[in-house]
This record gives sequence, C-alpha cells and structure tokens, in this order.
Amino acid sequence: MAGGIGSRLWPLSTPDVPKQFIDVLGVGRSLIQLTVDRFAAVCQPQNFWVVTGERYVSLVKQQLPNIPDSQILLEPEGRNTAPCIAYASWKIQMQDPQANIVVTPADALVLKTEAFTETITKALEFTEERDAIVTVGIAPTRPETGYGYIHATEALHGQLIKVSEFKEKPDLDTAIQYLEDGHYFWNAGIFVWNVKTIVTELRAYAPQIAAVMDELQPAFFTPKEQEELRRLFPTCEKISIDYAVMEKSPRIYVIAEDLAWSDLGSWGSIMTHLKADEDGNTVVGKDVRLFDCSNCIVHTAEEKTVVVEGLDGYIVSQSKDRLLICRLSQEQHIKEYSA
Repeated sequence: MAGGIGSRLWPLSTPDVPKQFIDVLGVGRSLIQLTVDRFAAVCQPQNFWVVTGERYVSLVKQQLPNIPDSQILLEPEGRNTAPCIAYASWKIQMQDPQANIVVTPADALVLKTEAFTETITKALEFTEERDAIVTVGIAPTRPETGYGYIHATEALHGQLIKVSEFKEKPDLDTAIQYLEDGHYFWNAGIFVWNVKTIVTELRAYAPQIAAVMDELQPAFFTPKEQEELRRLFPTCEKISIDYAVMEKSPRIYVIAEDLAWSDLGSWGSIMTHLKADEDGNTVVGKDVRLFDCSNCIVHTAEEKTVVVEGLDGYIVSQSKDRLLICRLSQEQHIKEYSA
C-alpha cells in the first residue's frame, strides 16, 4: 500500500513526492525500496503488487522497475485501506484463486529483518492451512500513544495467538497500563491471509465495497480497467480495513515480535533511528554544521552546506523551495502549518 501523502513529515514529504518514495534515513534507498528489500526472502519480484495513487505511477516504476506494470494498481482517489485491499485482492484472485497474501504499508521501517522474515514465514504457513487472518503485532518498548494496539489472549512472542480486540490510540496512562499488562501489541498494519479468506470476510463485513469490486471485475486486465476504476472506485465506502473487517471478524490471530519497527510517521520517530551526536543531535545532509545545538534533527539532504547555531529541541528541514524550523514539541501541528 503506497498511496499515503505523509503530511506529518512536511516539508520533506509532500503530496507530489510523499515519504514512501523518499530516502528518509539517508541510506540510499527510499522507504518503498526498503519494504521490497525486506520481503525479498519470502516473495519473488514477479509476485509483488503495489497499490498507489495515479499521480505516483512514474515514481513506482522508477524505484521498483522489476514489478510488472499490470501489478501496479492506480487508485483514482484515496478511499482508505479497505477499498485498496479489496481492489488488489479481487485482481489477485483472478490470477491465482489459492494465493497467500501479505499486505504491508510501503512507508514503515523494520530493522530486525531476519526476525521479520521468520515472522512473515510463520504467518504464511498458518494462513495457507487455515481460514484465518493474521496481523503482525509489535512487542511495545515504550508507552506509545501514537499507535493503535492489539489485545491478545496470551502474552506470547513469536506464536500465533487469538486476538481479543483492537484498541484505538490510547492516552499516556492507558498506554502505560498496556505496557505493564504484556498482552498488548502495537498494530503495524501488516496482514497475512489467503485471498479466499479476505474476499469472504469483505463480502460479509463490507458488502458495499465487495459489490463495487464485483462490478469492476469484468474490466480487470482490459483496456477499460482504469476508466471503470475512475467511475466506480470513488463510490466505495471510505473506511480502514481495521474498522471494516479486523474489528468484526472472529478469524483474527496475532503473531507478535520485537522487530525494531516504526511507522516513521513523525520527525521524532525518524530521530530515534538516526545516530545522535554527544549533544543528542541527528543529521541527514551533505555538510551540516551545528554550533551550540542540542536535541535537534536537521534534514537538509539537498543543500551542500547548512549552518545551525543555538537551537535546542528543534526540527530544521529543507526540501527544494520549502524550509521548516519548528520545535520538536510542536511537531503535531506541522500539518496545520503546511496547509
């Protein structure tokens, strides 16, 4: 899934080039390329599918040249994750009615890639043999208020456990309780299922979306597909897969592990994955010079030389003709500042 606009990371991420297509960490690979890299051990290149916005097709083809054009699916507009997943699932089922599918965001980070491969492999083996849905949980390392949570019946890592319920983003006191309880895991938005299972569940719990997909299906893999998609896809209910299926289905399991995962949804989260200097500053850039600065993140990859003096706890980010200087403590307002 690669259709988001990453508005919390302005000015680095914009609607024209959102964060999934950017080398956010200064490692020479964009987030969508890193996503494909970590799935290489469990999926052949010809089996990757990308669902993205029409405006991003050239970026996808440029960054992922091995993915067949027919497997780059172009949403005419964003309708949240349930229609996105339904569109891909209906098309995949036409090619392979027995397909096992992993759904993942294109803009997250996973540092423990070997553990990730093992976790995904276990989940695929589980769904291949059962009419079940597996969601990948992340063992929490702190009382995080920015993520949704999964409540499991047991506090076991690396095993398939029945899900009790999904929880929305909590306040700090509740997040502390979740961490102490041990039965709660971060919801990474990574799902594993057989195509038959997810189509059945969407028909049961999101019948309006399923009906749109059925109407679209005759145009799949024909020259009329994009025209019909523009006509019908915007009529889909705008709803997440969590609300549409995950919170209703009795078939949900979780496999949880410490994967060093982050959704990289804020400057603060990026900062935690960059090496800090002795004053707590993190930098991505060609020639960034800091004087009397502490606890700052400076991201100015396009400039040759950047000098910052006297700041404590600030974001400094330059991208093309946009410059942000903002206190880290106020980063939740960046969407408002950039509107």
